[in-house]
Amino acid sequence: MKNKRRNHSAAFKAKVALAAIKGDKTIAELASEYEVHPNQITQWKKQLLESLPELFSRRRKTDQRDQAVLTSELYQQIGQLKVELDWLKKKSGLDD
Repeated sequence: MKNKRRNHSAAFKAKVALAAIKGDKTIAELASEYEVHPNQITQWKKQLLESLPELFSRRRKTDQRDQAVLTSELYQQIGQLKVELDWLKKKSGLDD
């Protein structure tokens, strides 16, 4: 009889990897508790540690991109309002 491969959710992997990083329990204890192979826990822990710096840099890039889009939209609105104001001044005769 062939063993069926188990698929773990990302949340489960993160929970196990965080527990491994905390170091309160050994990898063997965590493997027994979560019923996964110790090598798998070590691999998840390594993946988590490698991806943490990217997590924070992506957020910063996203925030900068969002800010640039907002700034662009605001400049466009300012330009549109200036054109409308100039037109209204011309039509009302207040243009010097």
